[in-house]
Amino acid sequence: MASKPNMSNKKNLMPTQDPAVRAHNFQEVALGYDEAAALDEAARCLNCKNMPCVAGCPVGIHIPAFIARIRELDFEGAYQVITEASSLPAVCGRVCPQESQCEARCVRGIKGEPVGIGRLERFVADWHNAHIESAPEKPAFNGHRVAVIGSGPSGLTCAGDLAKKGYAVTVFEALHIAGGVLVYGIPEFRLPKAIVQKEVDTLKALGVDIQTNVVIGKTLTVDELFADGYEAVFIGSGAGLPNFMNIPGESLMGVYSANEFLTRNNLMKAYREGCDTPVMHAKKTVVVGGGNVAMDAARTAKRLGAEVTIVYRRTEKELPARAEEVEHAREEGIHFQMLTNPLEIEGKDGWVHAIRCQRMRLSEPDASGRARPVPIEGSEVTIEADCVIMAIGTSPNPLIKSTTEGLEVNRRGGIIVEEATGATTKAGVYAGGDAVTGAATVILAMGAGKTAAQAIDAKLSEKKA
Repeated sequence: MASKPNMSNKKNLMPTQDPAVRAHNFQEVALGYDEAAALDEAARCLNCKNMPCVAGCPVGIHIPAFIARIRELDFEGAYQVITEASSLPAVCGRVCPQESQCEARCVRGIKGEPVGIGRLERFVADWHNAHIESAPEKPAFNGHRVAVIGSGPSGLTCAGDLAKKGYAVTVFEALHIAGGVLVYGIPEFRLPKAIVQKEVDTLKALGVDIQTNVVIGKTLTVDELFADGYEAVFIGSGAGLPNFMNIPGESLMGVYSANEFLTRNNLMKAYREGCDTPVMHAKKTVVVGGGNVAMDAARTAKRLGAEVTIVYRRTEKELPARAEEVEHAREEGIHFQMLTNPLEIEGKDGWVHAIRCQRMRLSEPDASGRARPVPIEGSEVTIEADCVIMAIGTSPNPLIKSTTEGLEVNRRGGIIVEEATGATTKAGVYAGGDAVTGAATVILAMGAGKTAAQAIDAKLSEKKA
């Protein structure tokens, strides 16, 4: 029985842990819709004929169709609609920036808030994981083998889409656990690792073989993969090389890249007692940067007991992080110092003691239309800190490029690809995700993996014919 239309201009609120409680634990912050909230939110969808929301989804989920199934109380049917296009629904329902993609196109957003598409996707995926125990059926082998380098969102998506078509897919992961940035980069309180493992197990049930502790470029090369009988290779190795500001003091003890800090906490569980790869439990931490990674690092440091300040050289309006993550950080007591740019990390006895910064102002917009931060003379400020975390972006690791002849990269180290197919300059090799674009979002990486999978299938189908 379908629910009645809901013409409210407001989304159903997402229940969350109390900020005063969650700032001291690593349990998931957002608690998810219950059935009543999901049905009420689904009833806000107008089921538009031209489906603008679908055009805003990088993987092309048929959003009105899955929401219609929710309204009919067919939650498993809704899940099947989503998984026709997405291999990671429980992940995307949590970390995808729907507000700038599918929800940004929602007609309900013209005069109010858009339908909570991401929240509904999460509800459907969580319902499936809680109620359905049977694994998906493994497709018949079509006679072709494909190698995927990296088990992050682009690699898992490419592998899943090809496995559904009968390809024998092997994923090679450098770390000891599959999931890429989903397990080493995103904190447990935003994306529980059990959720990631559930998605990985679903792909394994489809026949995807995942080999961990294999560093392509060291353990094996791309050319050796072809020699071993793989007919195509997809590179989804991410962007794990951290950037620094190259200011004095970055070599002091107590300075971390966000990558190292988050990897130690998320992958190696440094927040637990007795961890083999601990991090310092600082008293005062400064995080430099304003993206989602900066918010993740700041909120993690807070949970480890520090007083945390985020330093960003532009205004809050320009913060690249999701508004939801900024709001959660503020609720948890994290301080923000806008229009502030680091000049030097000051040390004492080899350890971080403080960070000296310059106050900034925004210039008039330049020819590109963007205002740039300009130093205000004589406005230096020193912030006391015993830990500084640099969260100012990452670059693709050069290892695969340096060991693969014929693979061209741009000046930032990103692999050059044909946009429509993901094909690189080396025959039979495709790439996508952060290895191409530099650090971006999970869903854009998934879209790139999907594009490459379609191109690989089209190319190898010529052999099948």
